[in-house]
Order: sequence, then structure tokens, then C-alpha cells
Amino acid sequence: MRVWALPLALLALVACVTYSVAHHRRAEPVLPLRPVSIDPATLAKRLASLQAGWPRSRKFDCARIKCVALTFDDGPGEHTDRLLDMLSQRAARATFFVIGQMVAADEGGHTVRRIVAEGHEIANHSWSHPPLAELPREAVRRELADTQKIVEQITGIRMRMMRPPFGSTDDGVAAVTRSEGLAQIMWNVDTFDWRDRAASRVVHRASEAKPGSIVLLHDIHRSTVDAVPEVLDRLSRKGYTFVTVSELYGKTLAAGRTYTER
Repeated sequence: MRVWALPLALLALVACVTYSVAHHRRAEPVLPLRPVSIDPATLAKRLASLQAGWPRSRKFDCARIKCVALTFDDGPGEHTDRLLDMLSQRAARATFFVIGQMVAADEGGHTVRRIVAEGHEIANHSWSHPPLAELPREAVRRELADTQKIVEQITGIRMRMMRPPFGSTDDGVAAVTRSEGLAQIMWNVDTFDWRDRAASRVVHRASEAKPGSIVLLHDIHRSTVDAVPEVLDRLSRKGYTFVTVSELYGKTLAAGRTYTER
């Protein structure tokens, strides 16, 4: 390949990556999408190029512009690929806090690889989603370490952030996250999408985000994913830029420390 063609090829790859498994998982796509196949070897090369400098942060000054970080917990699940399609069509980035057991159940790790390849941030949400503050420290360590291991095996990425399930944390959990090299990421906008399975309510609550907000969502719920296009449209009209958590802060976050909003 000629040198001048490489940037064009990479741009085309990022814009077009979808997986055939995504089309098997959803019966009624919300948005019209063209099925595009991708050579596994090409995807592997793309992931390798990302691993050296991950997380691949764009340059935003979120102290001066209106930034918001949309975060999705508990996946990857059957609706995650459809969500990735929506984010891709609007050039929006997000952060995914994945559960180790869900990663293990992901067919061939396709969805997890796609999250990373399309420039989103991936982070640790434990192996089995227990309230970590109720566990012995060694059990907390296993919950995090096992999830770190499987994601690194699949993507080559060593995650740098975690979110405690249910927001359950204490000094003991903080000590473990510090030793594991993980910052604790909480939220300041709760959509309660896990409780109210109504897209309209998710849209209303997410749209109340302020500059620097971290918004809590769950990509395992169909109603949440159904809400995402309107959430993106409403916040876009207000002048927001959709960034990952790392981009929101613009720096490497301190292991063990808790972050709620910028």
C-alpha cells in the first residue's frame, strides 16, 4: 500500500467497523445500517496500533468547552452493538464499564474488541457485580484482577479505571483499587434506567447533564439504548461534546481516588 493511502485506509476502517454478529442480535434496527464485514487480521492490526498509546484521547479542553461523559455499565450485552452503531453515526465517544462474566460470554470477544477499536474507553466493573464494600479485600482483588485479565487477553488493553457495582466502596475497596492501579469512577447524573425501563425518562434525566457531568447508563437495557439517539441530539443542541472519562479530565487519573464529575 502506498504511504499516502494509509491514513485514508485507517479512517475508512474506523468509520465502517461493524460485525456480522451485531446483525444477528437485533431483529429491528433503529437506524438503517449497511452490513460491512471486516477481515480479522485487519482488526488485529488496528487493535495493535491502539494498544501502544491507549487510551486514545482526542484533545479537548473541557475546562473551556461543554463536555459530558456518557458511561455504560454491566455489558457487553445483546444491545451493545446497536449502541455502538448509534455512537459511530454521531461521532460520539463513551466509556464502557464491563463485567468480566459478560466479557467471557461475548462471542469471540467481538463486542469488546469493537469498543476499543472504535475509540471508546473500556473500564472495569468487577467480575460478577457484587457490592464490593461487603467483601473481604482478597475477594475484591479477585473480582477486579480477573476482569483485568480477560479484557487484556482479548484486547491487549490494561484498564486504568473501575466503577464499583452499586457505588459500593469504602477505604478497603479504595486500597485494593490503588494496588491494582485503578481509579474509581462514580457519577453525578443517575438516569435510573435500571429501575424505570422507559426511554422517555432516560432521555429526560440524561439531558439534565451539566458541563463536566458523568452520566450513568446501562447498555444491557433495550430501553436505554432506544433513548440514546435523542439523548445525543438534545445534548448536541445544547452545545455538548461527548467525551470519554479520560478525555473529560484530560489527564491520567490517580489510582484509588474517587471521581464523580469534573
